[in-house]
Amino acid sequence: MQETLTLGYSPCPNDTFIFHALTTGLVPWPGGLDVTLADVEELNGLAAQGALDVVKVSTAAAASILDDYVLLRAGGAMGYGAGPVLVAGRSRPFASLDGCKVAIPGERTTANLIFGLCCREVNISVTRLPMVFDEVMPAVEAGLADAGVVIHEGRFTFAGRGLYRVLDLGAWWEAHTGLPIPLGAIAIKRSLGEETARRMNEAIRQSLLYARRKPEAGRDYIRGHAQELSPSVIRTHIETFVTDYSLDVGEAGIQAVSRLLTEAGCGREDIFIRI
Repeated sequence: MQETLTLGYSPCPNDTFIFHALTTGLVPWPGGLDVTLADVEELNGLAAQGALDVVKVSTAAAASILDDYVLLRAGGAMGYGAGPVLVAGRSRPFASLDGCKVAIPGERTTANLIFGLCCREVNISVTRLPMVFDEVMPAVEAGLADAGVVIHEGRFTFAGRGLYRVLDLGAWWEAHTGLPIPLGAIAIKRSLGEETARRMNEAIRQSLLYARRKPEAGRDYIRGHAQELSPSVIRTHIETFVTDYSLDVGEAGIQAVSRLLTEAGCGREDIFIRI
C-alpha cells in the first residue's frame, strides 16, 4: 500500500473542478490523500515550509521552492484572457497611482509579481497592502486602498460592485510576452521520486477529464466551496481558468512559466517533471 500523500489546493471553482474526482475517489490514488483547502497565499506559505507533498502554488511562488519541489504538467491555471485585473473606485489612468496604496492578494502571488512588473515599466512607486484575495475589493470600496489587484471571481464581479478597471494585468502580460499567463501550478516534492510524480500528474489529468465528461458529479462540491455562488459566475470561472493548458502545459506553457520565473529571479531549467 502506497503512503498517504498530503495535497493542498484552493477552494476556487477551477481547483475544485479539477480535483473533485481525485479527492473523492472517483479517480483512485493508492494509499489515499489527506486534503487541505486554503487560500492560494496560504498554500504558497505551506509550500515554502515544505508542509505538503503536492500543492497548488502561484507560479511566481514556485521560484523559491524549486530546490524541494518540481512542477507537474497538469492541474495548473494558465491561459489567455485569464489574468488579474487592477481596479479602483473611479476611472483613472494607471500612472496616476504613483504614490498610492494598492491592495494585493498576497506578496508571493503571480498577480503581485506582474503588477510589480507593470509598475516598473511605467516607473511608478506604490505602497502595497497584502491581504487575502477576497478582502481586496472591500478594501477599495471602503477607501482603505486607492486601488486593488483582483483575482479569481473578482475578475468577473468588480464592475457589479461599482469598481472600474484601471489595467488588465493579464492582457499586459500577453502583449508584453506573446505568451499565455501562467497563474498557478501544481508542485510535488522531489523526494517522492519521478515515478510518483508522473503517476500524480496522470491522476490529475484523469480527474480533469472525468470532470469534463461528467460536470454534474462535482457541482455540489464546487458550489460548497465557492466564494461567489452565482452559477453563471462559477461556470465562467471554470471556463476561464481551466483550459487545455490544465491538461498539459505544452511547449508554450513551459516557455510562459520559464519567462515568469526568470522575471522572479529564478533561472533554473529543471522546473517540470519529465514525461
